Amino acid sequence: MSAEIDRLWPHPATRLDDDSILESYVFRPGPWLRMNFVSSIDGAATRDGLSGGLGGDADTRVFELLRRQADVILVGAGTVRDEGYGAMRLEQDAVTWRITRGMTEHPSFALISGSLDLDPASEVFTDAPSRPIVYTVAAAAPDRRAALAAVADVVDVGDEELDPAMVRADLVARGLHRIHSEGGPGVFGAFIVAGAVDEVCLTLASSLEAGGAGRISHSSLAAPSDMDLATVLRAVRETFLRFTRADV
Repeated sequence: MSAEIDRLWPHPATRLDDDSILESYVFRPGPWLRMNFVSSIDGAATRDGLSGGLGGDADTRVFELLRRQADVILVGAGTVRDEGYGAMRLEQDAVTWRITRGMTEHPSFALISGSLDLDPASEVFTDAPSRPIVYTVAAAAPDRRAALAAVADVVDVGDEELDPAMVRADLVARGLHRIHSEGGPGVFGAFIVAGAVDEVCLTLASSLEAGGAGRISHSSLAAPSDMDLATVLRAVRETFLRFTRADV
């Protein structure tokens, strides 16, 4: 499947190169938290249980380019397990791009896990180019905390429930202002409720899925949040929509 991408709005152009795509997704100045998801036309967040099943070559291209700009990649532990994440290492062209702009070779990796159900022997930790951060709660199991503390910075962001505002504040305090999150739905829902989402990058796959797949966000609480459309890109089988907070 073709990875060629055109821009439909606001400034139409065809066959965008990587730099032109990156220009369409520049982070706003100051602390900024972006969520990146893929969805089918009928709202399914996964195919066969995985979000990766919905996206094609163009989605992969944008996915990798969005990571390039980030100071930190923020992901829920369930998504890390389900999607088979490894260490947060970028390809060499992305590393070179970052170095020429005074950035670290690779973005930091931050994981969210209230239960600390993560394997400290996985390559997420053992092959990490920098020490990952794991956000959890004070009530998490002490034995799991001790095991992960050997390979990551384990940070409490709440007593029994994770506080997204505390996650964001800790990342900013570490100088990681450009926060790029890849989910999952529970993380997205919690951050929406907390008012901590500045931007959403949504890949709309040209498919209908039906079935029991969930939405890209999940929360027991509703928190309507107005967003403004900022950019529209298009590939053969995918449309890329970028939304930013309406109050900025």
